[in-house]
Amino acid sequence: MSQAKLLRSPRIDPLPIAPGISVVDLVDRCFLAYNAARLREACQLFARRMLEPDVTVGLSLTGALSPAGLAASCLVPLIEAGFVDWIVSTGANLYHDTHFGIGLTMHQGSPAVSDVELRKQGVVRIYDIFFDYEVLLKTDAFYRQVIEQPEFQQEMSTAEFHYKVGAYVRQREDALGAGKRSLLSAAHLAGVPIYTSSPGDSSIGMNVAAMELRGNRLRFNPSRDVNETAAIVWDAKRGGGKSAVLILGGGSPKNFVLQTEPQIQEVLGLAEKGHDFFVQITDARPDTGGLSGATPNEAVSWGKIDPEALPDTVVCYTDSTIGLPILTAYATATRGPRKVRRLYDRRTGLYEELRKSYLAGAMAE
Repeated sequence: MSQAKLLRSPRIDPLPIAPGISVVDLVDRCFLAYNAARLREACQLFARRMLEPDVTVGLSLTGALSPAGLAASCLVPLIEAGFVDWIVSTGANLYHDTHFGIGLTMHQGSPAVSDVELRKQGVVRIYDIFFDYEVLLKTDAFYRQVIEQPEFQQEMSTAEFHYKVGAYVRQREDALGAGKRSLLSAAHLAGVPIYTSSPGDSSIGMNVAAMELRGNRLRFNPSRDVNETAAIVWDAKRGGGKSAVLILGGGSPKNFVLQTEPQIQEVLGLAEKGHDFFVQITDARPDTGGLSGATPNEAVSWGKIDPEALPDTVVCYTDSTIGLPILTAYATATRGPRKVRRLYDRRTGLYEELRKSYLAGAMAE
């Protein structure tokens, strides 16, 4: 490659930071190198390409983001703007999100306080977040009361469970007159399906297990989750549209949102190439072999990412509590709202279309 081509990119010519600078100018004109540049690229890719009308956006959520307030400050606005169409989350994020929806409080704290003293005082710590131990007990009681209701006495996908729970959280928010929506409530109102890849791995799952001991008939169907999420991506791609993933952290939700493509291609034998856009915010290194740091290039080898889409992939190595608010502010400042897809309402039909395509291919073998 010639020197002329190597030096064709824009000059590093930063805008002096002055009072009143906008988030957009800060990102576009001052985030020029290292992971600041990767965050700029992520913001621009998300806002300019991933939010086009023909792109279906899936979000994966890990790390204790909802206790820190990021569900309310970032994820709810993204949902309400139509910027997120389906979600895979840890159960813990949804459990802690529920605290806010039912009127319980979380407080700013310090990691330097003695945990022995916190335990004596009945205070629970998530790094520098403090809350009363009673918050856990009251949230547990809320979930047990909800799970007892007749509509929960059946087998269901985690998306159906979260949608129904979201209705109860919404009722509590309205009764409290808080004026804000939790993630579960906002997703319910917008018809955004939320899946949990490991439904037993959280206090929600623990309460479901406890209710089973009482004879409760609620059961999660993980196969339904696998097929519904694959059906969402299959529908997006076979109609000529595109599929995008926004990954916060990594872990099981990251794999679950990405494995939709191997499910379509490898397991179901349907012709597909992979997701078209990939943005990840993570603090995990790729060389340790952990999924959180696995790169888009590695995902290509699994069929998770379309190899032709590699230019439309960005990994920013930073804390999600830094990257997500900036990305949210950038997107909401530069793009108008999209039409809400309400994929929850369509999930049964999408599932049936995937099933028909799979069975047709299997019969042709």
